Amino acid sequence: MKNYNLAISFQWIFDIDFIELTERIFQQDGLTTFIIGKYNINEVTEDIRNRKISFDFYLDRASDVDSDFEPLVKILKKKKTYLINPYSKVKKAIVKAEMHDRLIEQGHSVPDTIILKPFDQNPLLPLSEQDLTKIGIPFVIKPSFYTGGGDGVVVDAQTLHQVHEARLQYTDDHFLVQRKIFPRIFNGRRAWFRVFYAFGKVIPVWWDDTTHIYHSFKPHEVKELKLDKLQKIVIKIAKIVDLDYFSTEIALTEDNEFILIDYVNDQCDMRLKKHHFDGVPDDVVQKFILAMKSFIKKHQ
Repeated sequence: MKNYNLAISFQWIFDIDFIELTERIFQQDGLTTFIIGKYNINEVTEDIRNRKISFDFYLDRASDVDSDFEPLVKILKKKKTYLINPYSKVKKAIVKAEMHDRLIEQGHSVPDTIILKPFDQNPLLPLSEQDLTKIGIPFVIKPSFYTGGGDGVVVDAQTLHQVHEARLQYTDDHFLVQRKIFPRIFNGRRAWFRVFYAFGKVIPVWWDDTTHIYHSFKPHEVKELKLDKLQKIVIKIAKIVDLDYFSTEIALTEDNEFILIDYVNDQCDMRLKKHHFDGVPDDVVQKFILAMKSFIKKHQ
């Protein structure tokens, strides 16, 4: 039986650059990799079932959007392969309505929020103009679960009707109606950050919420701008969710308060900036991969 240190499944074509870089970095250190796509998922599933091949670790970037990959996950779980971010943990972490309360309990700052039950449970809108005044206008509307890539999110909502329309998009989901956060400006940049947690390592990045453009931190910026608190915040979140990796959005206000915006994103976008204007800086993707490699070497 042939064994591989890391298997990666993918369904999104834009994951290919990330996967190729992962293979290159792993193989330079003598670690073996195996790639699983739509083209070979059935064959691989049978080979695993019949003990022709095996994996030490499995990075699943496919089964959440393609059910053809689900049988493989079930088999690997039984065979004691280490599943990176198993769905049993992910599903507890990505539901914003539930994470909202857990984060508050742990002392994190979050936007003022009203959580609405799913339309299917309560078709009447339990929200008034007075409620909106307390939240502030414009405000943000976001589904609790169905938010991949910003789907369903309204960032400059003005009216109750917009809340009603949003709930009709995902009638089985809770919705969050939140105060819109305005960050302070540092050297011409909005103090809005995407922070990656990768296998014990915290990697902060500038991320403009209006343009979706990333910029790497310069070595002096974290200390100079007193942003070291980002690391402390993300480490605390990591202890709550117990995931191997995730990203979170954090904004710094004019009052110097760090506010959690997008709590936990488990399937991080790993498109490289050198190929996509709104991609993740190449050095950040490389740091992520190196952290994963170190984790795998440590736990082999």
